[in-house]
Amino acid sequence: MRRFFPILAWLPAYEKIWLKGDLAAGVTVGVMLIPQGMAYALIAGLPPEYGLYAAVVPLLIYAIFGSSRHLAVGPVALIALLVASAVSPLADSPEEHIALSVLLALMIGVLQLAFGLMRMGFLVNLLSHPVLSGFISAAAIVIGMSQLHHLLGVDAVSGGLHEIVYGIGAQITQASPWTAAIGLGAIALILALKKAAPRVPGALIAVAAGVLLLALTGLDARGVRIVGEIPAGLPAFSAPMLQWNAITALFPMALAISLVAFMESIAVAKVIQRKAGDYEVNANQELIALGAANIGGSFFQAFPVTGGFSRTAVNHDAGARTGLAGVVSAGGVTLTLLFFTPLFYYLPKAVLAAVIIAAVYGLIETNHFIRLWRLGHYDRYLFLAAFGGTLFLGVKEGILLGVALSVLMLLYRSARPHCAVLGRVPGTSVYRNINRYDTEPVEGLLIFRPDGPMHFANAEYLRDQVYGIVAHTPGVRRLVLDLNGVNDIDSTGVEQLLELIEQLDAQGVHVRLAEVKGPVRDLINRAVGGERGLRYYMTIDAAVDGAEDSFDR
Repeated sequence: MRRFFPILAWLPAYEKIWLKGDLAAGVTVGVMLIPQGMAYALIAGLPPEYGLYAAVVPLLIYAIFGSSRHLAVGPVALIALLVASAVSPLADSPEEHIALSVLLALMIGVLQLAFGLMRMGFLVNLLSHPVLSGFISAAAIVIGMSQLHHLLGVDAVSGGLHEIVYGIGAQITQASPWTAAIGLGAIALILALKKAAPRVPGALIAVAAGVLLLALTGLDARGVRIVGEIPAGLPAFSAPMLQWNAITALFPMALAISLVAFMESIAVAKVIQRKAGDYEVNANQELIALGAANIGGSFFQAFPVTGGFSRTAVNHDAGARTGLAGVVSAGGVTLTLLFFTPLFYYLPKAVLAAVIIAAVYGLIETNHFIRLWRLGHYDRYLFLAAFGGTLFLGVKEGILLGVALSVLMLLYRSARPHCAVLGRVPGTSVYRNINRYDTEPVEGLLIFRPDGPMHFANAEYLRDQVYGIVAHTPGVRRLVLDLNGVNDIDSTGVEQLLELIEQLDAQGVHVRLAEVKGPVRDLINRAVGGERGLRYYMTIDAAVDGAEDSFDR
């Protein structure tokens, strides 16, 4: 039971000295959640209260199922943007937009729960780090730019970066100076507090200052747009709308968001777990926990949630020890929904835009790209492709491009593994790549080493590599295949290997197999059967010398 309900591990062993840290962290994160939740709801194209709805039930469910004791689950900017990208093309009205967003939360939850139960946490590796980094960096820019209309008091513009810039530029003469001043002032205040007093909730201070300013000056009458009335009370229990056409249309993005959300969550959870050092984070259990949180939240009008970077870091730094901190945060949001929503009536939308812009600024990973560029690896081009695709084609297209590029590059590297011709290092029995070391040749001998599994995707390539090297090396009479780097082989690989041995033997080139791993040798022997035996050598040196320590299996 503890495996599926981690709360049963820490709750019975709860110590009183942990309570102070959990309460402090829960209150701190809850204070962050209130303005961030409302702001991220705007990114998703939803009314502000839906950001608060997403910060109640999902947090309570995650506290039961989550293996991380510090992960702060709730609305995050990146997932909110993906929700808007998935839902906006399908929704014909604000009510339908809400219904589809809630349905998307249910679909994402079901996918994550299924992946977790099937122990498929490895699926997250379909997105390589450079691709994800490029996508997140571009998405952060798109999120920031998408808030410019709130910051300037003009009409919303959607699309890629060029479309947003053009649309905002066409309305620049209609911008409200008061709105721009309030928004820029809020950004400056948040960033200044973050630098001077990191523990002070800058977003909440900016929200309070904005509300007070509008309540005292009445600037809403001069064109400063405000949030207006936020319905009081907790979200009602309601089953998500189930329509087959909507489900099929949303499924590709639901799959993509479920993976991205999990990757964002597990990345920060593992970083904090290493800092804490007194518990383990289970990737498959995290999938189950996030899936349950999204499924449960969808029945209480929540849009998709995941673990957030900044709030999780704050949760740890503020002294959280267990999942009780998340319960306290949910309690704070609940009190806000019950009693304090009227306080946000005069909240300028420009301030919420400022909260978003200040939050996503740190997601632009310029340092990571600089490191990739200095490495000179092709990963830098994957970063640029995902970055450019997200920035100019769209968020949906960018993430699909990123997944496709990651998979294609994986397949390409698998189909074209590194290979090397080896030579003996003078005075030793060590054999190394002749292109990297000074080696001495052995007359009539060629040593070839493939570095990777032999399977249907690369077997012909490896065979052709050997044929080509033998053909261009005069006087070869013996070929040693160093299979130390081959940790797996399939039936196609075995067929191509045996064909290679036969063809070379017919040409007068005798093949010896060295350092063959047990499972690979077993499959080769089963394929050969009783027709003939192959000689295997424990070391390359033994194969070169034809030593008697060779063995048959």
